[in-house]
Amino acid sequence: MTARDRLPAWCALWLAGALCAAAAPVRAADEREGPKGATVTVLKASKFCFGNLVEVSGIVMPREETQVRPERFGLKVAEVMADAGDSVSAGQALARLTLPEGGQITVQAPIAGVISASNATVGALASGKGEALFSIIAKSEYDLVGLVPTRDLTKLQPNQTARIKIVGAAEVDGRVRRVAPTVEPNSQLGQVFIGIVTNRRLLVNSSARAEIKTGQSCGVSVPLTAILYGSAGTVVQVVRRDRIETRRVETGLMSAGQVEITSGVAEGDIVVARAGALLREGDPVRPVTAAADTK
Repeated sequence: MTARDRLPAWCALWLAGALCAAAAPVRAADEREGPKGATVTVLKASKFCFGNLVEVSGIVMPREETQVRPERFGLKVAEVMADAGDSVSAGQALARLTLPEGGQITVQAPIAGVISASNATVGALASGKGEALFSIIAKSEYDLVGLVPTRDLTKLQPNQTARIKIVGAAEVDGRVRRVAPTVEPNSQLGQVFIGIVTNRRLLVNSSARAEIKTGQSCGVSVPLTAILYGSAGTVVQVVRRDRIETRRVETGLMSAGQVEITSGVAEGDIVVARAGALLREGDPVRPVTAAADTK
């Protein structure tokens, strides 16, 4: 017979009760735990300022172009001293022409700028009404001449800043210089002239796109990844008391991966950073706060 077999009956009962009492707090702690579910990354909906932008497509044009011709008739080109693409200063010699009675005159640049075209060839005739010998882009200044829908044209005004992407060139800054007072009746598009701010030499007639900042709007925002689009409309999944709530939302502007929420989510609401179609209304989840740079 073992020592345990020799325990009195009352002792065995006491031992069993003590074991049950020790296990009871563990079970109670388990019952107090929240609902178990998928781990989801969450963050707080917060304020973000969105730039109101108008997009423009167009081509690069000289702001002012001067045609260079001799004042007399019956002249011949004797020497060409500059070519297309050259930067010239005001008064710089461009070509020498032979007079019918003998002697030569010098054609000079009337303004500083870049020669955009040259038709001067040795032996060719030159006159005051014929084809220009040279075309000069005054002060090397360019405009993006673009077309804008009527709904956006009224948002534009001089001196608004713009960011311009020119095909084959890097992005440059710009500023609205002039907005056309009328629109083309068939297309309902109007012209806008955006002055290009750069020291780079640009190619005339290059295609370009610009974003003009017309103001800004500050409101509640969530990451684009938090938005779900479906048959029920646009929704955001919010975590409340460790369960999923699906909120239908109205969205506004987008910028830098953020979406403006105009209704449906309030500042401070806990939203699922990467909303998933597998999460349903009322599902239990274990939220984990996203790192600061996730947003």
